[in-house]
Amino acid sequence: MEKLSDEFRFSDIEENLKVIGENIADAAVKSGRSEKDVHLMAVTKTVNAIRINHAIDCGVNLIGENRVQEFLGKEADLHLENCNAHLIGHLQSNKVKQIIGKVDVIQSVDTLSIANEIGKRAVNGGLNQKILLEVNVGNEDSKFGFNLDEVEERCAEIAEIEGISVCGLMCVAPICDDKAALIKIFQNMYNKFIDIDGQKMDNVSMSILSMGMSGDYEQAILGGANLVRVGSAIFGPRIYRDKH
Repeated sequence: MEKLSDEFRFSDIEENLKVIGENIADAAVKSGRSEKDVHLMAVTKTVNAIRINHAIDCGVNLIGENRVQEFLGKEADLHLENCNAHLIGHLQSNKVKQIIGKVDVIQSVDTLSIANEIGKRAVNGGLNQKILLEVNVGNEDSKFGFNLDEVEERCAEIAEIEGISVCGLMCVAPICDDKAALIKIFQNMYNKFIDIDGQKMDNVSMSILSMGMSGDYEQAILGGANLVRVGSAIFGPRIYRDKH
């Protein structure tokens, strides 16, 4: 029955991707860029492989998973030949060895210690792991990440760790109903992104600015994002299944 249900949702996924693509293009133009300058990530938390693969068949070429175990459980069934995968959720040190080499980018590096663990595991595996530094742009107690005023210094330290390459910044913005204020928050992130890029640090390439989710991706693009992480706006409300 689950397969039939998933097939029934295929048309919804197709329509959602069309609308999101139009919104991204519109916001990109308003920000002085092309839609090609903004990469759409399909966030696949709680979404099964059947629906993820349909999104990939519709042109999605980047997915993001929140949890290591969930990604590893789906990986064999995903059609990732022409699709990259990122880890975007909080990463615990005891999960690092399981995810190294499995995803193209770990977006959620939020402490020096986790960066060191990633570097160690990558070196042991003969790999170089691309990472983003997560910024707690709203200084919220409930969120992980470096403070905006410290991330440049932490970036310089992390860039010296063997086995990793710093490729940009990521944030989850505070919940905010004021769209103008939200754009300003994203612009603050963009300004820091540009500042770090201007430092020309070794082993740092500020190529990815990952900001915005289903509820605020248009404001994120207006604020400078070049990668947006969209889940429920593509796949519908998340379905949390009983594990028992």
